[in-house]
Amino acid sequence: MRKKLLLLVAFTILGCSDQPMKQEMPTRFQSVAIDQAQLLQEGEDKISCPKCGMNLPMFYKTNHAATVDGKVHQFCSIHCLATTIKEGKKVDNIQVVDNETLKFIDAKTAWYVVGSSKAGTMSKVSKYGFTDKTKAETFAKKFGGEVMNFDATLKLAEQE
Repeated sequence: MRKKLLLLVAFTILGCSDQPMKQEMPTRFQSVAIDQAQLLQEGEDKISCPKCGMNLPMFYKTNHAATVDGKVHQFCSIHCLATTIKEGKKVDNIQVVDNETLKFIDAKTAWYVVGSSKAGTMSKVSKYGFTDKTKAETFAKKFGGEVMNFDATLKLAEQE
C-alpha cells in the first residue's frame, strides 16, 4: 500500500505525461535560460550571488563580476557589488553583463541605463549595462531612464 501511495504522489508531482518536459522560459526581463548565462565563479554555489544568495541566471542582465580578495565573485546586481566594496575588500577587474550580447564587459568603460521602466535588481531603480553608448541611448528611449557611466552608477548604488 505504501509503495502505491508513493507512486501516486510521484506521478502527481512529476506528471504522468509521456511528453518530454519543456524548459520554462524566463519571465523576468532580467532573466535568461541557464544555458545562456555565463557563470564566472566556481564552487558549489556558483549559480548564486555570494552576497544575497539570489539566482544569477534569474537576474542575469544585471549581473556584475569582480575579483574580490583574489577570487572571482559574480553578483546579481551592482548593489551587491557596491556592498562588497563598502566592506573595504580588495575589488579588481569589475565587469557587467552587456544587455545586447549577454557577455561580460569591462564595467568601467560600460554605459548604464539607470531608472528605466524595466525592473531593478536589489533596488527600485534599475541599472542595465551596455558596451555601446548608442545601444544604451536606444534602450533609454524605448524604456526610459538616464544614460550614465560606471562611476556615477556605482555612486548611486552605494547611496541606495
